Amino acid sequence: MTNRRAISAVRARVLRRAASAAAALMLAGLLLAACSGGGGKATPTTVVTPPPSVATTPELPTRHAGSPAASSSPLPPPAADGYRAVQAFPELNFDQMLGLQVIPGDERHALLLTQDGMIRRADLRDSPAAPTTFMDIRDRIIRNPGMEEGLLGLAFSPDYAQSGKFYLYYSAGDPRRAVISRFVASGDHADPATEHVLLEIGEPFANHNGGAMAFGPDGELYLGVGDGGSGGDPNRNGQNRGTLLGKILRIDVSGEDYAVPSNNPFKSPDRPEIWAYGLRNPWRISFDPEDGRLWVADVGQNKWEEVDVVERGGNYGWNVMEGNHCFKPASGCDETGLIRPVAEFDHGLGCSVTGGFVYHGASMPELRGWYLYGDFCSGRVWALNAHGGPGSEPVQLANTGASIASFAQDAAGEPYLVTFDKKILKLERL
Repeated sequence: MTNRRAISAVRARVLRRAASAAAALMLAGLLLAACSGGGGKATPTTVVTPPPSVATTPELPTRHAGSPAASSSPLPPPAADGYRAVQAFPELNFDQMLGLQVIPGDERHALLLTQDGMIRRADLRDSPAAPTTFMDIRDRIIRNPGMEEGLLGLAFSPDYAQSGKFYLYYSAGDPRRAVISRFVASGDHADPATEHVLLEIGEPFANHNGGAMAFGPDGELYLGVGDGGSGGDPNRNGQNRGTLLGKILRIDVSGEDYAVPSNNPFKSPDRPEIWAYGLRNPWRISFDPEDGRLWVADVGQNKWEEVDVVERGGNYGWNVMEGNHCFKPASGCDETGLIRPVAEFDHGLGCSVTGGFVYHGASMPELRGWYLYGDFCSGRVWALNAHGGPGSEPVQLANTGASIASFAQDAAGEPYLVTFDKKILKLERL
């Protein structure tokens, strides 16, 4: 992103990969070369993306054969024109905001992550106090302009209210690597000196860093790790179970160091931390608290973005397939054993999917049981009926025009959008 995305690593993940789709779109200004290029000697490509206002009623993303089974009592579809995204918490207006999570046991406050390594304690009340520094780890973060590296993810321990333990996923250098660490909070702040490094993963390039993390209903920590970068997965990491790159990992962090749960699907010589594989760049993962299913948004390469429901031991296709389409080879690929996405959209609608969560709030009852997700490039927000069934194609809820980096929810389960436009937006009914 040579324009407004040049400072943003997540913006970089968006655009390095879409040169072929971009050339057809000729409608917008240049954005930073993103995910098809990479760090090291890989050459990023330049992409043109459509302006956010290209269409108010676009072709919808499509649901496919991997969709969840239909519910016996399907919910009525939401109205496509009945929602808007309005600014919330105007005091939260920082560069490179990547995540907002309510602090367990304290529904009035949340932690706000920025990619540069700052974590701020934010007041979510109607008359908020100014945000304060919760922890600053800028001294250990690698950040290169236009790249995706930085502070990428946070997960609170299930017993955070008692233990103060939380986990971060960040990029470090010399050598370039992803770091997953535990820290311990004390009151309204945390000391970087409490860091205990659990896992480090070498990264050959500066893009496709993943960064998603969430605790499952089983109490284990799940991690979304990118394929190592460059374009097209040149090292075939996605299909190689001997590396942690391009995977969903599942680890037990209840002890001092991490352990591998005995019921993980793979054993040596495969990496036993692997829960699922064949991912390119998982950008946000979440568990549905009602049925425990793991939802993953996986950023595509040249043409297709996808949403997956991830199962134990599943192979989600990259780099054999991109979405539901052959990638390497471009036709006639062997789909044996591959799990197709539950939804996909092409680069006419966006170019970097951002995962959200299955909504269970009260203010929009028609959306209960629907998975919310969006796109970083176009700012579109969709809902997908998590229960499947006839007539349950994805519905576009809003066209925000914002660079959606993450979804968030307050203590009541209501949805917010964390953007690279120095704004937090609340999704609500008109």
